[in-house]
Amino acid sequence: MLVKDEEPTDPDYGGDPSKRELGEYIRKGVINLDKPANPTSHQVSAWAKEILKVEKIGHGGTLDPRVTGVLPLAILDATKIVQALLQAGKDYVCVMNVHGDFSEEELLGVCKKFVGKIYQKPPLRSSVKRRVRVREIYYLDVLEAENPYVLMRVGCQAGTYMRKLCYDIGEVLGCGAHMKELRRTRVGSFKEDDTLVNLQDVKDGYVFWEEEEDERYLRNVIKPLEYGLNHLPKIIIRDSAVDAICHGADLAAPGVLKLHEKIKAGELVALFTQKGEAIALALTTVESEKIVEMNHGIVAKTERVIMERGSYPKSWKKEK
Repeated sequence: MLVKDEEPTDPDYGGDPSKRELGEYIRKGVINLDKPANPTSHQVSAWAKEILKVEKIGHGGTLDPRVTGVLPLAILDATKIVQALLQAGKDYVCVMNVHGDFSEEELLGVCKKFVGKIYQKPPLRSSVKRRVRVREIYYLDVLEAENPYVLMRVGCQAGTYMRKLCYDIGEVLGCGAHMKELRRTRVGSFKEDDTLVNLQDVKDGYVFWEEEEDERYLRNVIKPLEYGLNHLPKIIIRDSAVDAICHGADLAAPGVLKLHEKIKAGELVALFTQKGEAIALALTTVESEKIVEMNHGIVAKTERVIMERGSYPKSWKKEK
């Protein structure tokens, strides 16, 4: 991380996101949920909302009913970060059913052609307009192949249709193919690891808190919304600049303390306090190397404010 300046933080404002009072912790929480097969993503979100007795839960990327795996859920105020999750890269494990004979050499050769930027037209059953789009496949690893099935692991850009990818691979093979099974293993910073929980875990955590006043299980199931932004480059700003950002102001160079290296101009970043609290999502106007050198001017345009106004002291004035 590049350090532009050092400044002590005010102990009277803000605090560690993991130590928020439980009501606030839930309101600003996310869940790394393992979606089961058959229900829709919307139905799973509705069940979680009913379990936690909250008015709103959003999810970070729809999965078809038969598809299982990582489904990020954002509770109440945390729904402000959903746009960042929808744009995040995804990882999948897929079983492809090939409609004809193939050799391993032929299969690997065809799959290699699909790594990089590809053209995709969404399938008939999709929620977006059916037009040709460019999407990037970061990697496509064949784990096992035994005619007619192929097990593969795929990392791809948001908005890539795995069903269509299997179909297109089959077309190039010359015999056709379709997606047999699919599991999503990553959405941004949400991974198939020890943070992954199911609906029963959510229910158990809430019951332990409601009936026994034991917060530990619920705090383990729910993570601070900041967890859901770990995949984004970060810019850490001065306490004196926080409230202005909360009012929708863009980030000026003097407000920057630290930032990740290799940030590009026009890239989505997360603005954070020195205590690790998420303030807003923003689009950078210049790359990180220039930000470090700048003494004035706008370095990032605020896209979505996350933190409430008044969380930090006001140290700015409105222009007349």
